[in-house]
Amino acid sequence: MSQFRDFNLKLLVIEELMYGPDPLLPVYDLPTRLAERGIDDPASYVLRNGLHAQVLPESRAYFDALEIPAEMLARVEELCFDAGADVFLHCAPAWDGEDDLFDVRSLDDLALLPNLREITFLEDGVLAVPNAAEIFTARGIDTD
Repeated sequence: MSQFRDFNLKLLVIEELMYGPDPLLPVYDLPTRLAERGIDDPASYVLRNGLHAQVLPESRAYFDALEIPAEMLARVEELCFDAGADVFLHCAPAWDGEDDLFDVRSLDDLALLPNLREITFLEDGVLAVPNAAEIFTARGIDTD
């Protein structure tokens, strides 16, 4: 199984494979998991408990442990660097998108995505890598 070094890039891959138009992974549904514990409003829960500035431990553990086979990674052709990704709501339900909680800080994991050809929402998204444009160009990846 492939190991990601940048958790936030892994989340963007999960966004495509789990919450995208053609999901290949079973959906992780934080609201359902919290409802099983008697928590009906995830955003209120995290705000009340001072958890709004972090990835919830149960979500972090789930996504850290999630193994994505190389064959599935090879099917990823596009990544959306949008701060409004669904996966972020399942990690930090009260996140407002105004800080760097989900910023991708390394593109080393692009090697795990041999067929990645396009990146969208680059300007408005969650990328904090110097010289990212050069890295994408060198890999033949189009950006918006």
